[in-house]
Amino acid sequence: MFSVKRSITTLSLAVLTLSGANALYANQKTELEPIMEKKGFLIAIEGIDGSGKTTLSTKLAQALEQQGITTLVTKEPGGSKLGKEIREIVHTQKDLVCDKAEFLLFAADRAQHFHEEVMPALEQGTVVISDRLSDSSLAYQGFGRGLDCQIIATINTWAMNERKPDLVLYVKIDIETAIKRITQRNLKLTSFEQEKREFWEKVSNGFDQLFADRTEVVVIDGSLAPDDVCQQAVHQTLAKLNMSSAYSKKT
Repeated sequence: MFSVKRSITTLSLAVLTLSGANALYANQKTELEPIMEKKGFLIAIEGIDGSGKTTLSTKLAQALEQQGITTLVTKEPGGSKLGKEIREIVHTQKDLVCDKAEFLLFAADRAQHFHEEVMPALEQGTVVISDRLSDSSLAYQGFGRGLDCQIIATINTWAMNERKPDLVLYVKIDIETAIKRITQRNLKLTSFEQEKREFWEKVSNGFDQLFADRTEVVVIDGSLAPDDVCQQAVHQTLAKLNMSSAYSKKT
């Protein structure tokens, strides 16, 4: 456990060092040009807690597998061995973590996630479905916590090896329905699920602003039944896959 925590600290400090160099990017585009040819197909499923992202991730993968498409279902935080330790910290020990440290822990998780899971799968031509990616940090730590979105975006780009999602499925739902669903789970609440409504509104508005004009984003009505949500997602995903020259289907 000590070695894992030390690894978390080392990764977080490394990310913090990069953020100090953010001024060098002030006059450049936040979204950097890719340095290598894209392979595979990367899907991010985004939305507030209680929107049904996790259920959709599983159902979408099952539907694609039935079409003969190889998939990997993963998540942030917690998609890697290190990420599982980070997930425990950010979800249960909020009092010990300041807002900047919270983001840096998510960034460390993201860097390890891409190194250990996402990039190797994409290299094999796999369709990777991730329950949350970089936009969650912009919505939660940027809009929700009030941190600098430019710095968050720059660090995200670095942590993800400059690999952007090919498709973002934004499961949009109203806050009241989300809270009702979380309550009905009858599970211990995470630190984010315990936040006040004002925080939830900031995060929800953040997602709306982030996704307003992005062509790779598809909005899914999260208030529908899970099977209907999945049907929408499958339709949009197959359409994007057919248009993607980067995707190579395994046979």
